Amino acid sequence: MDQILGNIGLLFEFPVVNLKIILDGIMVGALFALAAYGLALVWGVMNVKNLAQGDFVIAGGYVSWWLVQNGFPALLGVPVAFVVMWGIGWVVYKLVISRVIERDLFTSLLATFGLAIMMAQILNLLFGSDTQSVDLDYDVLYFFDGFIDVPIAKLIGVLMASALAAGVIIFMKSSRMGQAIRATAQDARAARVMGIDTEKVYAFTFSLNSAICGAAGAIIVMVWVIQPFYGISYSIRAFVIVTAAGLGNLPGVIAAGLGIGALEQYGAHIFGIGYQQAIAVLLLLLVLLVRLIQQRRNRQVLK
Repeated sequence: MDQILGNIGLLFEFPVVNLKIILDGIMVGALFALAAYGLALVWGVMNVKNLAQGDFVIAGGYVSWWLVQNGFPALLGVPVAFVVMWGIGWVVYKLVISRVIERDLFTSLLATFGLAIMMAQILNLLFGSDTQSVDLDYDVLYFFDGFIDVPIAKLIGVLMASALAAGVIIFMKSSRMGQAIRATAQDARAARVMGIDTEKVYAFTFSLNSAICGAAGAIIVMVWVIQPFYGISYSIRAFVIVTAAGLGNLPGVIAAGLGIGALEQYGAHIFGIGYQQAIAVLLLLLVLLVRLIQQRRNRQVLK
């Protein structure tokens, strides 16, 4: 308890520590938001709650790590992981997801949960259970007499995540497929009547989600570590962000991602790094509780 109180006191005694925590939270949260946006697409368009979301992120990280191990530049891993995971997403959609879209919630959760387990085991068989990372060997920027350090690798990761998010936004607003995705999300039956091939839209949406996760994973492996069974942590965070922000609310997804990143960093500072995962689970429970209370208040008695 004394250690916790001491860590809290440090925030007031040295306000610059808060700035460091917030900056770290932004860099972490940007990648959380990127993965969560893919989940929001699948959830909003197909009504599928993808419990394997984080495993697609980890798979993308291993694609990038494998490229580096075979002599390719680290930054090349992001576009390659995007393309490779797009193809994997299309295959997964055809084999699994297409069969559960019209099913009940339990069926889709069970199918994607099994998919998550299978992906984690495949990655474990292929790459082993050790943690892996890619060392970019970039410098670190120091501010406030060294109290704040900003690794250039993390800064590049945030910029790449921001560029990808901006590209997806432009695509969704400007392209015909983006308009078809938004129309299908609003009313799939009406979209079919208007001549939109919703099956093609569903396949494209899930593949795009997989590709976004792959790119996020390729960035994560450059600034943190990956391991075959780390996917669940990213799935939980993605669910927290989407549930808090609401479907189709991209600014909300970004804000929630950055906020959760900052909260986790504060939690790690106060309680210790070992409690960081527990904070994500606690946030999910709190968000679900708040949503439940809001739904009860919005209910009206029919007379």
